[in-house]
Amino acid sequence: MDMAPHLFTIYQQLLSLSQSMLRLASQGNWEALIDMEVNYISAVEKLSQITRQQPIPPHTQDQLRPVLRHLLDNEAEIKKLLQARMEELSSLIGHSNRQKSMNSAYGKLAGTVLYPAE
Repeated sequence: MDMAPHLFTIYQQLLSLSQSMLRLASQGNWEALIDMEVNYISAVEKLSQITRQQPIPPHTQDQLRPVLRHLLDNEAEIKKLLQARMEELSSLIGHSNRQKSMNSAYGKLAGTVLYPAE
């Protein structure tokens, strides 16, 4: 049985999902990205099961190479966008922690009148 058409369909599905994920990451739509990633992982698992049962012939691998390159490029760009988001969130958490420390320090002085030393 020639598995190439079935593989091409799965790889096209992966590419479509990957492009959608990249678009969502570029837009900062993180929740939708996570939802879509579940579908992407499911398609990758499906592909993994198929290729475990029957290896991909070399001529089919050659035909799939451009799609694989595109998938890898998309993943690299998504990873870069996720890293930037993680740094942004880390900065926000740091700012929040500093604010909480300041509020705590100044909150202890609330209602206290300080007089200069004689």
